[in-house]
Amino acid sequence: MTVTRAMAGMLAGTALAFAGYFGGFGAFLLVAALGALGGAVGHWFDTGGRVEELLDSRQRSRR
Repeated sequence: MTVTRAMAGMLAGTALAFAGYFGGFGAFLLVAALGALGGAVGHWFDTGGRVEELLDSRQRSRR
């Protein structure tokens, strides 16, 4: 089964709703931030990102 963007959005919305209902506004913000970070990392990997690129950029920033 392929997860479509609509299904991923529905799951993210459901997670945010549960976090907001049971954990309050702070939990809602935490889930939203971590979801956005996970989405960004997933998009980066989908477009051909590699872990080695992160390690190389980290080494260059230390110089």
